[in-house]
Amino acid sequence: MSDVSRITVIGAGTMGRGIAQVAGAAGYDVSLHDVSEELVREAIESIRTTLENGISRGKGSSQARDAVLSRIHPAPRLEDAAASSELVIEAVPESLDLKREVFRRAGASAPASAVLATNTSALPVAEIARAAPRPEAVVGMHFFNPVHLMPLLEVVRAERTSAEAVDCALAVGRRMGKEPIVVRDSPGFATSRLGVVIGLEAMRMLEQGVASAEDIDRAMTLGYRHPMGPLRLSDLVGLDVRLAIAEHLYRSLGSEAFRPPEILRRLVAQGRLGKKTGQGFHRWDAAAQGGE
Repeated sequence: MSDVSRITVIGAGTMGRGIAQVAGAAGYDVSLHDVSEELVREAIESIRTTLENGISRGKGSSQARDAVLSRIHPAPRLEDAAASSELVIEAVPESLDLKREVFRRAGASAPASAVLATNTSALPVAEIARAAPRPEAVVGMHFFNPVHLMPLLEVVRAERTSAEAVDCALAVGRRMGKEPIVVRDSPGFATSRLGVVIGLEAMRMLEQGVASAEDIDRAMTLGYRHPMGPLRLSDLVGLDVRLAIAEHLYRSLGSEAFRPPEILRRLVAQGRLGKKTGQGFHRWDAAAQGGE
């Protein structure tokens, strides 16, 4: 695989815009694509806001902000963006069919030496790779939200993933300032499998009246020094996303530890999905959220 100077990010949602930001900050030329140009413009404005919030807290400069933004370019056509990049990172919603369609299109257009990475948090990388013309070029690059603050990068190696693709993901991740770990392509990888089981148990504790959501979260932040409690983290990830991952892990592993609690199903059915809707296990109004 050739050295990476240009990266295409497919998906301009929370994760995609975060990946684009850290790629731009690392000096990469970034093409950002989504289904509409409006979504990409909104993502770039969100990146600008995040950078300006950093400046207001003394964690950046206007020159650095402008440099990052100058490296991120809207890409109206996925195929054109993939054709000019050495690394394509997919960050679309957690749908296997959708991700496979992205990899089919990106893989057909990308250079023969390009690496194709998926940001999936739980879906099998090997199943996604089946749609690509070169499955050996496909690797998992699982970033964490918020991408510009979280240091971990989970690099997922499927059975057919080449050593060159893994090395590329590691090198790019380190240049982005991440601390990567390498895991085998197994259900939930390392982080989702551990994180989801803690989150689901916290939900069951809430159902059973063991403690309030606030105190369950405090138990982990104060007692185990987690930066965020499991219920608040579930809200941040999105309860619909948490539910989909839990259902996938329950089907794949057959463990009762991953059976989604009724409280999670009920909140999702009510449209209370966490931060993105303003309410989940916690309230996320402007006063409660504070600055990032």
